[in-house]
Formats: sequence, structure tokens, C-alpha cells
Amino acid sequence: MLGLELVVILSLAVLVCNAVGPHLRVAPPVLLLITGVLLGFIPELRQVHLPPEAVLLLFLPALLYWESLTTSPREIRKNLRGIVLMSTVLVILTAWAVAAAAHAFGLPWGPAWVLGAAVAPTDATAVGALAKMLPRRNVTLLRAESLINDGTALVIYGLAVGITVGEEHLTAPHVGGLFLLAYVGGAAAGAVTAWLGLRARRVFGDPLLGNVVMILIPFTAYLLAELVEVSGVLAAVVAGLFMSQAGPRVAGAAPMRRQADAFWSLATFLLNGSLFVLVGLEAQSAVRSLSDPDLTHALITVGIVSAVLVVVRLVFLFAAAYLIRLIDRRPQQRLRRISSRARVVSALAGFRGAVSLAVAFSVPTTLDSGAPFPDRDVIVFVTSGVIMVTLVVQGLLLPSVVRWAKLPVDTSVQEERFLAETRATEEALKALPDLAAETDTDPAVVDRLRDEYETHLDVLHAGRGDADDDTVLRHAQDYTALRLALITHKRATVIKLRDDHHIDDTVLRQVQAHLDSEEVRLAHNETTE
Repeated sequence: MLGLELVVILSLAVLVCNAVGPHLRVAPPVLLLITGVLLGFIPELRQVHLPPEAVLLLFLPALLYWESLTTSPREIRKNLRGIVLMSTVLVILTAWAVAAAAHAFGLPWGPAWVLGAAVAPTDATAVGALAKMLPRRNVTLLRAESLINDGTALVIYGLAVGITVGEEHLTAPHVGGLFLLAYVGGAAAGAVTAWLGLRARRVFGDPLLGNVVMILIPFTAYLLAELVEVSGVLAAVVAGLFMSQAGPRVAGAAPMRRQADAFWSLATFLLNGSLFVLVGLEAQSAVRSLSDPDLTHALITVGIVSAVLVVVRLVFLFAAAYLIRLIDRRPQQRLRRISSRARVVSALAGFRGAVSLAVAFSVPTTLDSGAPFPDRDVIVFVTSGVIMVTLVVQGLLLPSVVRWAKLPVDTSVQEERFLAETRATEEALKALPDLAAETDTDPAVVDRLRDEYETHLDVLHAGRGDADDDTVLRHAQDYTALRLALITHKRATVIKLRDDHHIDDTVLRQVQAHLDSEEVRLAHNETTE
């Protein structure tokens, strides 16, 4: 019965926190995390634990796939050098710095490196949820970094655990080989899975079957990578990037894409929110697992490690930028420079999340000798505490720091959308006579379509402020408002016909689906005009 109660509680928490967050001017993930901690005081919920396998094998592939599917490969290519440095070198330096700090506070080197590997990577879901107020380039860098750095951290984690339990031996060629195998093998697994998925998607014309293929892609990529012992994280990311480029070329896939967008948006929204609540619950459990003296020492360690994460990230961002300026003197490199204040924002936006917690909970309970794994409870508690600090403290500070940084307003998305819509409309008008001749379309229909496209083009220019007279834009807004009012009236009429038993519910659903599609299109146009 607890499973059903948990579903209801998690759903209510996600609903309430996301509804209340904007009114309180607090990011919903922060409220969700605090809600999870408060729920941990309920005795019946104390037996709820987040299995690390659920995060690494169920939550993570889906969330990473959707994040990579909706990110910008063009921006990744433009900022590839910085992304690679932050997702590899920064992760290794962070893990080392945390391990050194933890060792100075009493942890043996093996568990200290495990802790460093757990908290070194930033979390894609946390970054996506908390860094939305940043300009596109900053968000792209943060998202791309957090998509890839999990693979680096998991290699470090595997080495640290293996050495601690007595299964691994540390040599430079061995470590280099593991990193190379993880990245190259993971990328290959993701590319192969996405290619096969794209071929299968073209075979199935039915939108439902095509979306079943879409759902299978991230999990199949992750599974294939795990079977050959390479990075499942990178496999899911590469599969998403591959599909983001190749998917739009599939002809006649509009119904499939609409279904996919609706499904993935809702699914990842619920998964993200549930993860933050469950992390809060696990933090409660971690506190109860320690005695009072150990708890005091662990709390100090949480503060030290949290400070180390921010300081190392800040120093790296400045040092890497000045090193690149020293080496690369090309004019295009100068155009990509960002301000010092923007780097401070990026340093503070390095949130940790459920992946770190899953890594901590994956630590084995015993060594090869049968002895307990040293300081496992401390690793879990410190990781939970660091996640709490980064999400709550940094999450609450970030809006103020963004205002202080006075980042430039990013209008590139609006400008590129205007270019895409105007160019597409202009090209369609140019092609209209030839296409009408090929399809033997009645001239009256051609004239009607030409008028619609020309009006749409006028509205686009008026919305941008290119026209002196705002009459075109006002007429377009009035037209949209009237059409929406008519749709509402038509929907009420159809419902009355169903209530009066003149039509069946099946007919109602068919007509309502058509009206809903028209309403969504018109409402979307209204928000963009």
C-alpha cells in the first residue's frame, strides 16, 4: 500500500511546490527538496529509500536523453573546448580537491576519493531546473557539462571503490585506458542505438509505435553500454544528440513529434520533481544513520566540501579562461569571451543532484576481506548534505548573483526564430506557383493561400517593429482572439449535443481533439505575436 501512497504524495509535492514556487520567488527544486526533508519526519515514510539502480538505470537515461535531445548541438560545437575541459579536467581536479579535504578531516584516502567522485559532477536535471534565468550560452555550457561529466565521475568512482575493496590497482596506462574506453565506447553505443532507432522509426508509420521506439532508445543505449562496460551516461547523451539532428528529417513524422514532446515533457517534469523530493527523504535517512559525535564531524565536512566545490570551480573557470587567452589569440576566440561576473555566476550554478546520491548509495557495504566498507555512512551523509547546500543555499543565492552580474540580454533565440519564420514563409511564397501547377490546384485556392502567407509575413514584421503602422498586428491579435472565442463556443455546443444524447462520447472526443489542436495552434501564435 505504501507504493500507492508514495505515488500520491510525490505527485502532490510536485504539484504544490511548482504552483507555490513562483509566488514565493523560490525555485521549485528548492521547495521540493525541503518538502522531502519534512516528509522524512513521517514515520511511515522513513522506510522509503531511493535505490541507486533506479537512478542510474531508470531515471538517468530518460532525463539525460531528453536534456540532450533539447539542447543545442551547434552551441556545443562552438564551445566544445570549454565543455570538454569542464566535464573532464574540472571533474578530476574537483574529485582530488574534495578527497584531499576529506582526508585532512579524517577519512582514509580510498573513501575520500569515493566521496570526491560522488560530488564532483554537476547534475543535468538540477542545472536545467535552476539555471533557466541565464543567457542561452551560459545554460548550454552548464547543461552540456553536466550531461558529460557523469561519465568522468563514474570512472573515478569505479577506480576508487575498486582500489578500496582490493580489486583495482592504480597505474597511469590503466586509468587512461578506462577513460578512453568509457568515452569512445559510450559514444559508439549511443550512435549505433540512435541509428537503429531512427531506421525503426521510419519503418513504423503509426505515431504510437514510433514513440515506443523513441522511449526504447535511451534505455537500449544505456543497456548496450553497460553490457560492454563503457559509459552508459555518454551513450544516452550521444543518442539524444544524434536524434536531435536526424529526427527532424523524418518525413511525415509531425504527429509522432507532437506526441513525443507532450510525453517527454510531462514524464521528465514528474521524474525531476520526484527525484528532488526523494533526495530530501534520503537526507533525513542519512542523518539518522550517524551518532551525535559523528554527525557533528560530518556536518563540518559538509561545509568544507561545499566550499571546496565552489572555490575549485571558480579558480578553474578563471585559470582556464586566461590560459586559453594566452594560447589562442585568434579573433574568433576573443568574440567568445565572457565577463568575470559571468564566470562567478557559472561557478555558483554548479549544482549537485540525484546522480551524486546514487553514486554514494552504490558504495558496497563490505570489502573483499568481509570487513565493512570504511566510513560508508559518512560518504552517504556528506553527499546528501552537499546536495542540500548546493540546491538550497546556491539556488537561493543565484538570482541575486545573476542580478549583480548584469549579464547581457540574450535575444539570439528571438532573432533566429524571426529569421526562420520569415525565410520559410518567403520561400513558400516563391514556391507556391510551381507547387500549385504540380498539384493542379484551383487558382482561387492559390490566391487564398497567397493572401494568408502574405498576411502572416506582414504580422511577423509588425511584431518585430519593422512596420510603422501597428494595424496589421492589432488585426492579427483580434483575429486570434475571435477565433479562440468561437472555438470555445463550438466546444460548448458539441458538449451540449452529447449531454442531450444527440451524439455519442466517441464523436465528442473526435471533434474535441480537432478543436483542441486548433486552439493550441492559435494560442501558440498569440503568445509569439
